Amino acid sequence: MTHRNFRYFWFGQCISLIGTWMQVTAQLWLVYTMTKSAFLLGLLGVAQFGPVMCLSLFAGVVVDRYPKKKLLLFTQAFLMLQAFALALLVWSGHIVYWEVLLLAALLGLVNTLDLPTRQSYVPDLVDRKDIRSAIGLNSAVVNIARMIGPAVSAVLMGKYGAGPLFFLNGLSFIPVIFGLYLINTKAIVIKKTEKKVLVEIMEGLRYIRHSPILLVAVLSMLAVGTFVMNFNVIIPLYATDVLKQDVHGFGLILSASGAGSLIGALLVASRVKGNPRLKILVGSGFLVSALLVILNFIHSFPIAVGMFAIIGFINIIFIVTVNSTIQLTSSDQFRGRVMSVYSFAFAGTTPIGNLFAGSITERLGPGMGFLLCGVVSGFIILLIVINILLKRQDKAPLKTH
Repeated sequence: MTHRNFRYFWFGQCISLIGTWMQVTAQLWLVYTMTKSAFLLGLLGVAQFGPVMCLSLFAGVVVDRYPKKKLLLFTQAFLMLQAFALALLVWSGHIVYWEVLLLAALLGLVNTLDLPTRQSYVPDLVDRKDIRSAIGLNSAVVNIARMIGPAVSAVLMGKYGAGPLFFLNGLSFIPVIFGLYLINTKAIVIKKTEKKVLVEIMEGLRYIRHSPILLVAVLSMLAVGTFVMNFNVIIPLYATDVLKQDVHGFGLILSASGAGSLIGALLVASRVKGNPRLKILVGSGFLVSALLVILNFIHSFPIAVGMFAIIGFINIIFIVTVNSTIQLTSSDQFRGRVMSVYSFAFAGTTPIGNLFAGSITERLGPGMGFLLCGVVSGFIILLIVINILLKRQDKAPLKTH
């Protein structure tokens, strides 16, 4: 917070992300009440995150080629217009599922560029020694929003419907755009290149492959990002069918997850000495997978709320550790491309995870949805750990008899 540019960026995000989570909650509940289908909820995730899956690597090249501030001004303005469009459709009284699906796809297209740009912009706003703290504070504000946004949504949506929530989200982008205009960073020389986009993408992938730390971080995020972080698709059915709750209970579950994540983010932000530890990275990834399995056996609303708070706590420790590892290990030349791969692992795999979780939940129920998602993620993390141990064993000196 001693860095002026970071303060402008952070306070703008504080307001905007609350609006974003209000929209996320309203959109999930709107689609569920319209369709009563876990599969169509999953398909919504495919539309929203499909562009990230298909185009994030190309976005990384764009981030490395153009000024990040200008890219962010464009993406934030477009996201504001998307929220206003949703509000107008709801207020018209004739909104249908395919319209929500189309706007979700447009949102995903812009987020494909926005996510790696925002992630790689943080090192431009603070000194290197403060990067871990900045990432922790960014995660804290995301989870403040995850705690406040769903709670506000549950109250307002019960009285006024989803339209005002989408409109408020549109208004929330104004402070972000204003804050970006006020940011004044050192001019970064971007070297012009004649290389083809695909060549630059392959250079970025090779850079990650030849860095064992980056590779472990990306693969771990790939497992958790695909199978654990998509449990939002299951929660509406879990809240109504298993816990027998209405929209208020649904909002409280999401808020509990956000509260746990907030505590975890603040804890990480305060422990900024040294580099992130590999044991914490893979350990937190395995633990959050195991906790998801346990949800299958919980049918009490208060216990479920507590469990989601714990899951949020462990999950954010995992996310911040992965993000910090990647930011501190990547060079400036490749940061945009590396963060685009991180964005792919974090959000681009959501269509696969949404379809996996939605299909299982539709056929076997929300409990089995949680269980199988946790089992698959935990198994992949175990394979990563075994691979690390085998490589260390290969490098160990042979004992003589």
